[in-house]
Amino acid sequence: MQTAYLDVVALVQRLHRQFLELVKLELDTQGVSDINNVQALILFNVGDLEMTCTELMLRGCYLGSNVSHNLKKLVEGGYLLQERSVHDRRSVHVRLSDKGRALREKIVAMHERHVATLSKGPLTEQSLADAAAALRRLDRFWTVTVELGPRAATLMAAA
Repeated sequence: MQTAYLDVVALVQRLHRQFLELVKLELDTQGVSDINNVQALILFNVGDLEMTCTELMLRGCYLGSNVSHNLKKLVEGGYLLQERSVHDRRSVHVRLSDKGRALREKIVAMHERHVATLSKGPLTEQSLADAAAALRRLDRFWTVTVELGPRAATLMAAA
């Protein structure tokens, strides 16, 4: 079990890096040089919604200071529009500008190309669904472990 677990942990890290490289390649192909791959993924995750920095952190693989920095760069680059919340002046909401929506569509098209290629061979929809289900269970395990803190080992050993 330990070897399989450590293999999955390493693979998750590697897949994340590989995916960021794919996004970088897409940006390069599209001639986009004013933002990076992580910023492009933020645009993808914002989508048609309006959200706060905290909501973005919960949706993606971003740390707080990184999200704030990247949002600032995306606003400066004209990809995002931001405004203070009318209910809580400390909170800032962001949404895609026309420029941000146009780039997001290019990322969506990249995903569609990948799905079309995958459907022709290397993976089946069921194998992707099985992988996603296993990763969701691992995500839930890690989430509970973090939430329980030091008590996690004791409580999980008893279960």
